[in-house]
Amino acid sequence: MAKEYLFKEGKEFSLISDSFKNGEVIPKRHTCEGDNISPKLSWKFDEAKSYTLIVYDPDAPMKTFIHWVIYDIPSSINSLYEAIPKNENVDVGKQGRNDFGEIGYDGPCPPRGHGFHRYYFALHGLNVESLDIRGEANANKVLNSMKGKVIGYAVLMGKYQRI
Repeated sequence: MAKEYLFKEGKEFSLISDSFKNGEVIPKRHTCEGDNISPKLSWKFDEAKSYTLIVYDPDAPMKTFIHWVIYDIPSSINSLYEAIPKNENVDVGKQGRNDFGEIGYDGPCPPRGHGFHRYYFALHGLNVESLDIRGEANANKVLNSMKGKVIGYAVLMGKYQRI
């Protein structure tokens, strides 16, 4: 069974994108077949002291595949702009290493002919300003640091297939 990277704790809130609606196809520009840039995302949840976003594909052949880890997003921010640079420290938070071995966002890139994969953008509102992660972060390190600190969550799911 695929590992989940969403803690359904606290209040549920909405996460939306200008690029695609929940359950719809992610545009090619946000995938490995296009510009491979992160989509614009926005939300409204006033109770958090910080946010964490993990993007994952539970339909990957070997294991749940992590496409993006961004954490310590300040509470003053309620959106992520398109094409966030692939640096560990960015103006909207800190980014960890994805399962491609890269820092930052790498978009959908399922095996050709594998059908549609689902990509979950799991956003968590936290009751702390920082996860105080030492060294390089990845999804498991961020998830372990989040335990007991989640006060709200939102999820946006997009699909993509390579023919």
